[in-house]
Amino acid sequence: MNERQTPEELAQELKRLVAQLQTEGRNDLLLKAIGVPLLEELRIEAAKGKLSRLVITKDYRFILADYNNKEVELQPVHKAVYLLFLAHPEGIEFKYLRDYREELLRYYMATAKLMDKDKIIEGVDHLVDPLDNAINEKCSRIKKVFLSMMDEYTASYYFISSHTQKHIAGSNRIWYERLKIITIPRELVIFE
Repeated sequence: MNERQTPEELAQELKRLVAQLQTEGRNDLLLKAIGVPLLEELRIEAAKGKLSRLVITKDYRFILADYNNKEVELQPVHKAVYLLFLAHPEGIEFKYLRDYREELLRYYMATAKLMDKDKIIEGVDHLVDPLDNAINEKCSRIKKVFLSMMDEYTASYYFISSHTQKHIAGSNRIWYERLKIITIPRELVIFE
C-alpha cells in the first residue's frame, strides 16, 4: 500500500476490504478490526444527520430545534429527571440515585415553580428510593414521548437508556456498573 494515499483513497481501499470480508461472511473479523469503541463513534456519526439540537429554554421548555421547533411535552418531574441525566453524561446507577437527591430536588424545584414544595420533596424521595419503582416509571414516560416524535433509532439518543460497563479488579473479581445515560452528543444540547 502506498504511504502517500489521500484520505479518500484510503476510504476506497477500506471499502474494498470491508466488502471482501463481508463476501467471505467474516463480519466477526470486521468487528474485531474496527473495535466496539470505534463502532459506537461511527454509530453516533451516522446518526448526527438525523439528530436535532435540543434547546432547553429559560422556562424549561424542551424544543427540538431541527424538527420545526417541536416541543417535547414533559411534566415537571420528567424534566427534572431528564436534566439530572443530561448533567451526568458519564451515567448514573439507579441504586445510587440517593447521592443525587439534592441536585434532583433543585431541578424539580426549577421546573415545577407552581407546585407545593412538600409535594416536590415527597416526589424526589420516591424517585431516589431504590425500593420504589418511580424512577423507572418516569424514564418509561420520557422514552414514550420521544418515541412518539421520531423513529426508535433516533429516539434512542434522547431517552435514558441502559449502559453496562464491565470492571475487572485483579484476576478473579468482576463487577458490572449498570449505568443509565442519555447518549445525545452534548454539543447538540443548548441551554438558553
